[in-house]
Amino acid sequence: MPAEIDFYFDFSSPYGYLASARIEDIAKRHNRTVHWRPFLLGVAFKITGAPLLAETPIKGDYAKRDFARTARLFGVPFKMPEQFPFAPIAASRAVYWLADRDPNLVGRFVKAAYHAAFGEGRNITAAESVADIVARLGIDRMEVMSALVDPQVKDRLRVEVDDAIKKGAFGSPYIIVDGEPFWGCDRLEQVDRWLTSGGW
Repeated sequence: MPAEIDFYFDFSSPYGYLASARIEDIAKRHNRTVHWRPFLLGVAFKITGAPLLAETPIKGDYAKRDFARTARLFGVPFKMPEQFPFAPIAASRAVYWLADRDPNLVGRFVKAAYHAAFGEGRNITAAESVADIVARLGIDRMEVMSALVDPQVKDRLRVEVDDAIKKGAFGSPYIIVDGEPFWGCDRLEQVDRWLTSGGW
């Protein structure tokens, strides 16, 4: 079986959102699957010293324009949430909990949560908001609420964030294909060609 494509992302990343809308199509063309791996950019930024993109003078204003322009280019709905950036902890915990409970729901949840945040501009910071999204996938809402405060689920996210940093993830999206890392939504074409050619 071909190796999975590791897709590291932060739910508070517009570029992660835009890439999430396209990565599965690329994977399917090459008989691959996507391993959805949320992590927390804030942890990476503490190590790299990078500032938040949206809060960087001049560059932040450009990025906000680019988010919307790129979404239009690829036909992806886009609406900036009023609270941005936002804390993606609950949504990230939900991914790893779902991965252990029902892996087939993970991709559906990631895309639904991302769409809520950047397709509709909704606030997905609260556990209640995340539970509502998961519940629409057919899982009991109260079960989700309990999982999001479970110490084991919290620990799992911490472990996954540490692992992401060890793998070199410093931005969102950060995609690893057969050991080769690609950073950014604008590297999806390279990911596609790499999968086609086996590298260069």
